[in-house]
Amino acid sequence: LLREPSPTIWLRKLDWIADRGGMALVNVHPDYVRLEGEAPSARTYPLACYTSLLGHIRDRHGETAWHALPRDVAAHIRSLSPRPACARPRRICLVTQSCYERDNRVMRYAESLAARGDFVEVLALRRHPSDPRAATLEGVRVHRLDDRFGKPERSPLGHLRPALRFAFRAARWLRTEADRRPFDLVHVHNMPDFLALAAAPLRRRGTRVLLDIHDLTPEFYAAKFRDGRPGGAGTPLRWLERGSAALADHVIVSNHLWRETYAKRTGSTGRCSVFLNHADSRVFRPDLRSRSDSRTIILFPGSLSWHQGLDLALLAFRELSAEIEGAELHLYGDGAMKPALIALAAELDCRGAVRFHDPVPVREIARVMADADLGIVPKRADAFGNEAYSTKIMEFMALGVPVVVAATRIDRHYFDESVLRFFQPGDARSLARTMREAL
Repeated sequence: LLREPSPTIWLRKLDWIADRGGMALVNVHPDYVRLEGEAPSARTYPLACYTSLLGHIRDRHGETAWHALPRDVAAHIRSLSPRPACARPRRICLVTQSCYERDNRVMRYAESLAARGDFVEVLALRRHPSDPRAATLEGVRVHRLDDRFGKPERSPLGHLRPALRFAFRAARWLRTEADRRPFDLVHVHNMPDFLALAAAPLRRRGTRVLLDIHDLTPEFYAAKFRDGRPGGAGTPLRWLERGSAALADHVIVSNHLWRETYAKRTGSTGRCSVFLNHADSRVFRPDLRSRSDSRTIILFPGSLSWHQGLDLALLAFRELSAEIEGAELHLYGDGAMKPALIALAAELDCRGAVRFHDPVPVREIARVMADADLGIVPKRADAFGNEAYSTKIMEFMALGVPVVVAATRIDRHYFDESVLRFFQPGDARSLARTMREAL
C-alpha cells in the first residue's frame, strides 16, 4: 500500500497514537489477505504482513489490545450506558380494522411503544358484545369503534361497507383527538389500504403517517372473492394502493417478496421497508404444553379462507385418520369458507374427528397450539397464497410443535427442509403423506 514494502510505517503510526493516550481501531478484512498458495495480486497483501502486525501488537501493546468480534464490541457498548430514551413520550395512534386482542402484529407494536413510555392508543374493532368500547390493555388504550362478531362478509360489497364505515369513524376520532392534543405518529394497518385516508388531515398538520401493509390488497381480493383469479376490480384496487402509499411518510411491508411487488407498483422504493411478523417468544413458549392424553391433534389456527387450502386439509385428514387411531383435526378461526368446510367434513364422514372452534385471543391460541401434535399450513400457491408469509409457522416452531407447510414461493424463500416439512401445494395426497411422516 502506498509503495510501502512492509507494514513498518503503519506500526509506527500505531505506536505514536497509543503512546499519546489515543485509541486505534484495526479492522482487517480477510478478502485482502493473500493466503499461502494464492497468486500475488494488486488487491491483496502477504499473510506475513498481518502476522507481523499481530506480533507487534502482542509484544508492544499486549496489555491494552483487544481482539474482539463485532458482537463483542456491540455487547461492550451496550453495557456502558442504558439505551437513550426519547426526549419526551410520543403520542401515537395505531389504526386497524381488526380485533386488537387477535392481531399479534398490532399488539406487539403497541405494547413495545407503551413499554418505552409512549402514550399509545389503538382504534380497532369489538369482537364480542360484552367487550367495552374502550379499555386499557398492557398500558395501551384500545378504542373499539365498530363491531365484528364473526366474519359475515360474503361479497366484495359486503366487505367494502364495514371498511368504509370504520375508516369514516377513525377519521372523525383522529380529527377530534388531534384538536385536543396533536399526535406525533399515526400508524395505519391495512386491510384496507384506504384507511390511510383517515390520517391524511393530520399529516397536513405535521403528524407523521406510517402505513403497514399486512397483505397486498389486489391479490387478497382475488383470493377471497374470485378463487385466486384476477378480476375487473384489480385496476381500481391498484389505484387505491398507489394513492394510499402516497399519503404515507413511510411504508412497512410484511415480507421481502411483497416489498418488491409493492414498491414497484406504488413507486415507494426509497421509503419502503420490511418488518417480518415473528413469533413473540414471551407468548409462544414450549413450556405452555399441558396435554398428556393419547389423542393425536392436528391444528390449523387462522382465517378460514379459500387460499388457506383447508378443503385439501380435510381430504388429507380423511386419508390419515384411517391409519392413525384417535387423530383429530382442529380448526380455529372464522371466514367465508367456514360453512362450506363444515359441509365438506360431514360429506367426508369425518365430522366427529374434525372440530371447528371460534377464533380466540393471541395469548389463548398460544396455549392451544402448544397442545397440538402437529401444525399445518396448507396454503394454495395462487397469486396471494404463494407470497403470503404465515406467522403460524414461526409460532409453531417457537412452541416446539412440528409443522407441515405447502412449498410456496414465500416459504421456500425463508425456510428449508432442515426446519420443517414441505408438501406439494394443492395436492391432498402429498399433504397426507407428509403429515404421516411428521407424526
